[in-house]
Amino acid sequence: MKVKLLRYTADAELLCGAAALTSTKSGSPSEIFEKMDIETAKRIIKRVAGYGHVSVIEHASFTFSIEGVSRAMTHQLVRHRIASFTQQSQRYVTYDTLEKYVTPKSITENAEAKNIFDKTLAKISETYQKLLNLGVPKEDARFILPNAAKTNIIVTMNARELRHFFNLRCCARAQWEIRETATEMLKQARKAAPALFENAGP
Repeated sequence: MKVKLLRYTADAELLCGAAALTSTKSGSPSEIFEKMDIETAKRIIKRVAGYGHVSVIEHASFTFSIEGVSRAMTHQLVRHRIASFTQQSQRYVTYDTLEKYVTPKSITENAEAKNIFDKTLAKISETYQKLLNLGVPKEDARFILPNAAKTNIIVTMNARELRHFFNLRCCARAQWEIRETATEMLKQARKAAPALFENAGP
């Protein structure tokens, strides 16, 4: 698995700080933004987030590349509705080796389970290839592929939705793969905009 923060709103904290003041100050948003300094912005964000006024951080967005994860994980990820997703299509990508699948640690640590898992995936890949060789389109042959099939996805969320996502998915009760993904996303988001994610997490 690889998680990489590709892009995020420039001056995200200044922007969100200015947004917070826009609702209470008489000046124009552009003037407020131009006069805003980072320490003031951080203080304002902390204050307004503290009493639940988090709509102001929706103005900042973050785009991640999440690579080599299972379809089982992305099925959970796309349930977060206030986000944009672009996922690698099984209509175009071929699954032909065991490297194209995610194997859970609980299986890799159990020799017998790993043997069963690998044999099953090898058989699935073989059957998948046979279907393709018989002229079955990839979009139909993919019906046989398991949740273990690896995929890549680009995800964009605003800061408020990311905080909600981190609250749920960094939790010890979350499924291990999405928890590892969310934890790495939080680490990178916090580095990019510390004030927006200071208290984010489970």
